Amino acid sequence: MMKLFSKLGIGTVQFGLDYGVANSSGQTSEHEVREIMNFSLQNHIDTLDTAIAYGQSERVLGDVGIDHWKVVTKLPNYPNDCIDVDEWVNEQFSQSLTRLKQKRVYALLLHRPSDLLTNYGETLYKCLSDLKSNGLIEKLGVSVYSPSELSPILDRFDVDLVQAPVNIFDRSFEISGLGEKLKESGIEFHARSIFLQGLLLMKAESRPEKFSKWNKSFEALDKWLAINNKTALEAALKYVDQLSFVDKLIVGVNSKVNLEQILAALGSSCGDIPVFYDYEDLRLITPSRWSEL
Repeated sequence: MMKLFSKLGIGTVQFGLDYGVANSSGQTSEHEVREIMNFSLQNHIDTLDTAIAYGQSERVLGDVGIDHWKVVTKLPNYPNDCIDVDEWVNEQFSQSLTRLKQKRVYALLLHRPSDLLTNYGETLYKCLSDLKSNGLIEKLGVSVYSPSELSPILDRFDVDLVQAPVNIFDRSFEISGLGEKLKESGIEFHARSIFLQGLLLMKAESRPEKFSKWNKSFEALDKWLAINNKTALEAALKYVDQLSFVDKLIVGVNSKVNLEQILAALGSSCGDIPVFYDYEDLRLITPSRWSEL
């Protein structure tokens, strides 16, 4: 049981922002954050995923106290009008540590990894490497959306950790084989967007109309769940958990009760989960493109 739950990591975007298509409760209160984190530690969950771009998340975590946690945070997009890469990286990271009330963190990722492929990419990478050499971070890495975004980065740079979306509709890292290649290379992999911002957990009657284009995929999922007497939460978690290349499942939670439900679902058995989505239109699995719908 200890090993099972230690594979989870807590996504903290809701600690700092009103986030998620299925989020009806808004930003998580600081009191609830404390409840979540205390309960997490009791269940051997020790990884927090945050970012400078997550509103007040870093400040909230620092106020609650995170000395017993492995913290993964992310630099924001590099500004077009900035001319001193080194100064920008160190200033951003220093402010991040101040908000977190930490002297170092487990990992620092780039929120926009394509910055590495620009004319200042080599300098940016050296800055991250220097933070690692100086013991301020244990691992450097990138947060990506797809294998096609990650591949050109891996061709040019060594990274220690990759974070990417993996869910029962987005199986690109499994299908492409890149997930297994990362594992073979010793690169740590954190799966995010496991619930697709909560969309995969929504009942048909609650799902926004703009997703009706993919009703066949949702109906196939709902039918499979009904036949197998499983919940969407169980299927979403167990699909990702069974992937050998996934080291951490990053789950966003907004209450202790929510986390209790996740632990119960993760402790269930689910069997093989079929493919429900055909990838013909990538807008469904790309939340940043939902505004196009």
